[in-house]
Amino acid sequence: MGFFDKFKLSKLREGLQKTHDEFVRKINRVFYSSRKIDDGLMAEIEETLLLSDVGVATTDRIMEHLVDQIQFKKWSEASELRDELRVQIGEALTRNGELKLPDDPFTLPPGKKPYVILIVGVNGVGKTTTIGKLAHNYKSAGKNVIIGAADTFRAAANTQLEIWSKRAGVEIIQQHPGADPSAVAFDTIQSAISRNADVVLIDTAGRLHNKQNLMAELEKMTRVMRKLMPDVPHEVYLVLDATTGQNALQQAREFTKVAPITGLVLTKLDGTAKGGIVVALTNELKVPVRYIGVGEKIDDLQPFDPLEFAKIMFGDAMFQGEEVTSNE
Repeated sequence: MGFFDKFKLSKLREGLQKTHDEFVRKINRVFYSSRKIDDGLMAEIEETLLLSDVGVATTDRIMEHLVDQIQFKKWSEASELRDELRVQIGEALTRNGELKLPDDPFTLPPGKKPYVILIVGVNGVGKTTTIGKLAHNYKSAGKNVIIGAADTFRAAANTQLEIWSKRAGVEIIQQHPGADPSAVAFDTIQSAISRNADVVLIDTAGRLHNKQNLMAELEKMTRVMRKLMPDVPHEVYLVLDATTGQNALQQAREFTKVAPITGLVLTKLDGTAKGGIVVALTNELKVPVRYIGVGEKIDDLQPFDPLEFAKIMFGDAMFQGEEVTSNE
């Protein structure tokens, strides 16, 4: 498994235990022993997917496929439908990304040094802690990291980010509260170039109430940074709180309208019973989930491996056609 071993798959399984238990329990409850396929079963499947935050569009797509399979294969037993449902959820998780995480998810593209990642997201989703944990991950992978504290509108944001930079053992570039975020971004890139840094993580103001102002701010930051490096930012990560369910999906839709989002970071996944939001995000948006947060510790931000996530949520049997017995 290469570098991914360092992230301890057992920890990922432990962190997702609540999400797994609740999601699978809801699905298995529908498929009790010897149940036949009927309108009541189909309605319960649809309701279960929606209540698990799989999302309307993805649920509709899955339900249409199940109906087609029932008619084509002449199924009558609920157990036959259950296995197909698991496969469909697995495919939804892997539809818009690579099936398997690379051995070293922190390998940087050649010719892009420093590698600049802009971090966006509304206040309260765990943006600051995500930056600290990302910095820790990259440093643990042997990279020289610098953080830019460009959320200058909240003094507390800089203070929190400074604490996390110390925990991660990386340098932070910041100015006084109220400073121009673009100036902070410029100083950060300049410092990274002079220090031969590998990775730059730049925080941004956590607001979306005024889309025009946010878009103008991000465009200005990009324009100013490109005076030093013409192709930055290389990535724009949107941080979302998994416990907010469909609200996280709506935030993602709104942010993708005003910013060139290249990846999603889903936090607090260990504390939610609505694990279906990962299915909704990966299936309905054209943006991949890059990291998931499964705990409060500095090493609890995990690179998102859709295949491993699907196996943890539903078991290896989902990809092998094996029957899994409900505990209910």
